[in-house]
Amino acid sequence: MPTLPHGAGGAVFLAVLVICLTPVMPLASDEAFAQNPTVARATASELRRRLPLTAFYDTRKPLPAGKPGELIRSEAFDDYALALEVSAVRILYYSRSAMGEDVAASGVVLIPSAMPPAGGWPVIAWAHGFSGAARQCAPSLMRGLYYGPFLSMYVNLGYAVVATDYAGLGTDFHNAPLDTRSNAMDVIYSIPAARAAVPQLGARWLAMGESQGGLAVVGVAELEGEIRDANYLGSIAVSGVADVKDVYEHLAGKSSGRLPALLAYAIKAIYPQFEVRDMLTEKAVPAYQRIEKACSVTNTATEVSAGEMLKPNWENNGLVKQFFSRNALGQKPAQGPLLVISSEADSAVPIALSTQVVCRLCRAGDRVQFYKYEGVGPAGLLENSVRDQISWIQARFARQPVVSNCGEKNEKK
Repeated sequence: MPTLPHGAGGAVFLAVLVICLTPVMPLASDEAFAQNPTVARATASELRRRLPLTAFYDTRKPLPAGKPGELIRSEAFDDYALALEVSAVRILYYSRSAMGEDVAASGVVLIPSAMPPAGGWPVIAWAHGFSGAARQCAPSLMRGLYYGPFLSMYVNLGYAVVATDYAGLGTDFHNAPLDTRSNAMDVIYSIPAARAAVPQLGARWLAMGESQGGLAVVGVAELEGEIRDANYLGSIAVSGVADVKDVYEHLAGKSSGRLPALLAYAIKAIYPQFEVRDMLTEKAVPAYQRIEKACSVTNTATEVSAGEMLKPNWENNGLVKQFFSRNALGQKPAQGPLLVISSEADSAVPIALSTQVVCRLCRAGDRVQFYKYEGVGPAGLLENSVRDQISWIQARFARQPVVSNCGEKNEKK
């Protein structure tokens, strides 16, 4: 079993009181969805060493109708940079677009090479952070799987990890970046597909994600409030959880011209009738057109400022408003408990924004355990919260009582 960190530099972390009456001033930054790599994520050299996009990812056009979660195909894959004790199986499966259309999503199932326990390996569904919106940006096309060491750690602890790419990453469909519900559906439907490909998987599962993936797994919890899968045990969101609108609120004039093009792309993915030029100026169109060709927001940046990229009153566009409303968390009750882990040093998603969302989740009756880490930046949060992650995961699979600190103040050192 790996050594678990106590926190960077002996940093103190707190399970904090949810202060729901404090007014929040939203800030904005493109780093909210494209944070700096950590040791658990792909390094720059790994990003350059991408695996080839093979026929495995191709589907017939038009895609024949299929049940969500139905496996299209799978293949064992040995070319990832993983420990010898970890076996990998690629999967291709049916998911659903925001418009309810059949789409194909790809992903990877990681399992221990040992014999599974009675009932099969307990399952962690992994939702990755922003990797780009182009087809070649799929984590399953990275030799290190974007978060390879981190995911391998959980496999070595005796869990199976099902890591979706999200539809349109890997597969030839329009990716829906920043859209919580679309990404959440891809996570949920990866589970039955993974079980069809790898029979050693157990029935019970939980979801965990970072950054954009953290929003996705909160979306999983809210969708499961409708689906009612008795085998779903809860979700862990690591790094800031905040509504897209709140993160974006003060972008114009305060950030470089990186996110306007991505936001417009995300809205267009959900609402095909959206006219991009109703939001973006002609100066922004080249950056928009490069979204499907680049695997980072930074690579799509230009010298044009955000203010020059956006048309006046763009935020009053009806479809922009619908997109922001669609991606507000806590609008419906969640099934299963939530663990939310945030950093007090996160300038992209300030702790006040995460607190605001947690307050809303608590008011909806959700069972939330909210930790904030002092002295640990967002780049190190995933690794430095491992002890709390594992403790919470073990408690869920052991069916222990759920602990919620909504309205309470507890300190941990």
